[in-house]
Amino acid sequence: MRMSLYVGVMGHGHSHGVAPGQAGSASGRYVGRLVAALVIGAAFMVLEVVVGLATGSLALVSDAAHMLTDVLGVGLALSAILVARNARGAADRTFGLYRAEVLAALANAVLLFGVAGYVLYEAAGRWSAPPEVPGLPVLLTAAVGLLGNLVSFALLRSGAKESLNVRGAYLEVLADLIGSVGVLVSGAVTLLFGWRYADPVIGVAIGLFVLPRTWRLGRRAVRILFQHAPEGVDVPALRADLAAVEGVTEVHDLHVWTLTSGMEVASAHLATKSAAEHDRVLEAAQRLLAERYRIEHATLQVETVGRAARCRELSW
Repeated sequence: MRMSLYVGVMGHGHSHGVAPGQAGSASGRYVGRLVAALVIGAAFMVLEVVVGLATGSLALVSDAAHMLTDVLGVGLALSAILVARNARGAADRTFGLYRAEVLAALANAVLLFGVAGYVLYEAAGRWSAPPEVPGLPVLLTAAVGLLGNLVSFALLRSGAKESLNVRGAYLEVLADLIGSVGVLVSGAVTLLFGWRYADPVIGVAIGLFVLPRTWRLGRRAVRILFQHAPEGVDVPALRADLAAVEGVTEVHDLHVWTLTSGMEVASAHLATKSAAEHDRVLEAAQRLLAERYRIEHATLQVETVGRAARCRELSW
């Protein structure tokens, strides 16, 4: 942990948990996997378009269109990571462009909402005239596409737990994976039992599966953009823990937010009775935030009770 400290009438310190040369955001650790998922998705999208047009299969062409959103979503996530990484050192952007990753996640959520809505619309329209299921070439192509989606799904699964941006790409792949399964299932049911309604039923199931997960992704992105406290961080409890640090008499101007996935930030003013306690209070407070709340980047201003009164005049 690196920290700088100014001690005079007031003390001011920062702690950073990211070592030099290490990717700061959680998304940065999954660039290689995103590239692999992008290549796999693009290759199978082209295959589905070629076979779909050759066989006249609406199911395959529709699935290829859905895979196009998958490719766009993964590309969007990857572009955001690269933009954020390359802009870290700009002097006029002190936090770099890490928020691009959150914007990409929100864009992915909007894209997924559109795709899910389209699937539900198309499924409803097919109730009156269910289409014929394509033949063996279409099923084989869908099976190959499913295999590609499974590989991409495995590549992004762990990253989806750490990064909101990677989770957006992961949900794109998951939705396309389910779409490939749907093509196979509806084709098998129709070929075996002649039930043409299998296709619209599967379409509705896909839409209903994707929508709630997309809603949660969009909600988390909006929370970050509005600088809400990270999910799982109890701000009143955090304030009480800081106030319980030996030597601290008051905690005010406390802010906790997320810059992007894996980068939680906090700032606070800690009032003490004596300036002599500043070093010890600062070190104890930073250790508390890092160990108990996993907040490695904390800007803490330690001040005496008399000077703390000036900060209370701020309305925001």
